[in-house]
Amino acid sequence: TFLIIALIAAALGFGGIAGTAVGIAKILFFVFIVLFVLSLIFGRRTKV
Repeated sequence: TFLIIALIAAALGFGGIAGTAVGIAKILFFVFIVLFVLSLIFGRRTKV
């Protein structure tokens, strides 16, 4: 949603808001990528 907000804000000329939203979107993207990789690694262990 932050990426969509950034695109709309950039289209309307709100550069500061767009930059902030893009920064938040990048941080969230990398956090979710790390969580996804960790879930793949730890999810493959056999349950005892």
